[in-house]
Amino acid sequence: MKVVIIAILLSALLMIWVWRMVNWIWIRPRKLEKFFRKQGLNGHTYRILYGDTKEMAELTKQAKLKPIKLTEVILPRVLPFHHHILNKYGNNCFAWIGPEPRIFVMEPELIKEIVTTNNIFKKPKPAPLVQLLVSGITSYEDQKWAKHRKILNTAFYAEKLKCMVPAMHKSCEDMINKWEILLSKNKSCEIDVHPYFEDLTSDVISRTAFGSSYAEGTRIFHLQKELTELTRQAFQSVYIPGWRFLPTRTNRRMKAIDNELKDTLRKIVNKRERSMNLGEANDHQEDLLGILLKSNLKEIQEHGSKFGMTTDEVIEECKVFYFAGQETSSNLLVWTMVLLSVHQNWQARAREEIQQAFQNNEPDFEGLNRLKIVTMILNEVLRLYPPAPYFVRKANHETKLGKMNIPPEVNLMIPTIFVHHNKELWGDDVKEFKPERFSEGIANATKNRLCFLPFGWGPRICIGNNFALMETKIALAIILQRFAFELSPSYTHAPTYVVTLRPQWGAHLILKKL
Repeated sequence: MKVVIIAILLSALLMIWVWRMVNWIWIRPRKLEKFFRKQGLNGHTYRILYGDTKEMAELTKQAKLKPIKLTEVILPRVLPFHHHILNKYGNNCFAWIGPEPRIFVMEPELIKEIVTTNNIFKKPKPAPLVQLLVSGITSYEDQKWAKHRKILNTAFYAEKLKCMVPAMHKSCEDMINKWEILLSKNKSCEIDVHPYFEDLTSDVISRTAFGSSYAEGTRIFHLQKELTELTRQAFQSVYIPGWRFLPTRTNRRMKAIDNELKDTLRKIVNKRERSMNLGEANDHQEDLLGILLKSNLKEIQEHGSKFGMTTDEVIEECKVFYFAGQETSSNLLVWTMVLLSVHQNWQARAREEIQQAFQNNEPDFEGLNRLKIVTMILNEVLRLYPPAPYFVRKANHETKLGKMNIPPEVNLMIPTIFVHHNKELWGDDVKEFKPERFSEGIANATKNRLCFLPFGWGPRICIGNNFALMETKIALAIILQRFAFELSPSYTHAPTYVVTLRPQWGAHLILKKL
């Protein structure tokens, strides 16, 4: 009798599982497709399980095989499938990421509604691979997100950033010294600046996040860099649910890196917490970790332990410091150097402004905030080469967006890079590098429409955007004080997107000592 009951229960569970799978890979997608088309949305017919992912992977593979000219639009190379589907169906379209549809949202008014009403439009749960790479505040919602944001905000106040300028300057000087050694025997030399900027921004985040644990910070960077590369490789293949649990060589290595990262960070955090508990004087209380721990302790003391972060949560936020801080700044510096190499007039104007502000002295916080031309240049670089070319939000429940009815759990894709390159929003010169469009500020450049969002927008705007911009300004100021630069004949223009927008084959420039 027991055997029969168990068999019946197992059969029932199997039937439920089969039904859920059939609903997930066929019934629900077909219903949603019919629903979308009734509302005037267009897209490819749903193909079972894979959706558009095979075509997406093939177009991406083909796009990466050859570089493009500097004068060419980068969209077909960076996001070839998205470029194809938007050209084919127009702005009112959708695509299939496996059985899950994504509706493209291009209108500034609708984008604004999405990013400001984060009680309805939430960040979807990150893919398992992304969670392994970076989690923390980037993946939280509601009260947990609000708690972490409140604690972390204190680390990015202007007065705290001001204290980090010397550490950033020291890292920049270390990089510049390496360049000067290369130029010690020749008036000019060719270098690939991309790896130098990766090392620079990791050096900066090591000093500013873990000032008293610099050696461990460097180790964290190398581990994070390897994990990022493995994640990029994994993203180039079709995602198969459950694949991450198989003991493949890549999966084992990614898990080992994650464990070592957490162990290293745990030792740093525990050491700093012990020091704080003993009331020991610490020269590095104003680094990001010190500020975070003090802010966290204050919340716990004033409101109770549930209002603070656990050690594991602090560790995840430290991983965010590294990944977001390092990738965003290094890529912004790379694309700025490339574009200033092409547009020598803007390189000269930026150098003149920096010379007037600092002469040959170290850049200071107040002077950095007065660099109008440099700010215009960085805004234009961020318009043309945003760090994250798109972001996704998910409807928490059935809702209305403009004229569209959005079913619950449906993803909305905001293709930032396409919005930034939209002729209707920016004018006929949208393809051109024209920093002067920001001469009267972002609001004037965008005509008060939400069409410039390199760091996101609304309550969930990137918490470290001012940190990244200050770091970039310091590096750029020091470089322009010492060097002139131009594109090398061997430079290959190949912007590519996997996790972030970066140069596929580096950024080879000719440096000249001033």
